[in-house]
Amino acid sequence: MEAVREKLFLAAHAACHDKVYRYFRRRSEGASTAEDLTAEVFRIAWEKCCQDQELSVLMVFGIARNVLRNHNRSNARSTNLAQQLERQRIHPLGMGEDAVGEAMERLRPLEREVLLLTYWDGFTSAEVSELLHISATAVRMRLHRARKELSHLLGTDYVAKDVSNEQ
Repeated sequence: MEAVREKLFLAAHAACHDKVYRYFRRRSEGASTAEDLTAEVFRIAWEKCCQDQELSVLMVFGIARNVLRNHNRSNARSTNLAQQLERQRIHPLGMGEDAVGEAMERLRPLEREVLLLTYWDGFTSAEVSELLHISATAVRMRLHRARKELSHLLGTDYVAKDVSNEQ
């Protein structure tokens, strides 16, 4: 039984460790935080293996989203008022290096998440739908709105186009 558990875990680890690390690296303060969060995901995944559950990539990313959410809540509680005010201050957007990052921060959280999961993490709309527990139609609508709003924030012309990995 333990050999089956270990085999399931190692297969899941090999399939998505690097993707999970990159997911956290883009969404956290630094490499060490990303490593810690990735380790936490696979600790939880190991426990799930104990319950004889198959560990798909989507299941591991679901765990990662929850770990990230908990991490962010913890950070928010420990941040003092001055840091919160600094983060909330809106800077005029320039077309410098940080323009895209600043524009992404100004998107609504769900639209930003759909955009990131689709383009940065390479999930299809069906997979994003399963991860976020919303319909694939809702995913495509949020993706459309996110692209349009991002284009507006960056001051570029928005041209709707199909994403090749949407299904």
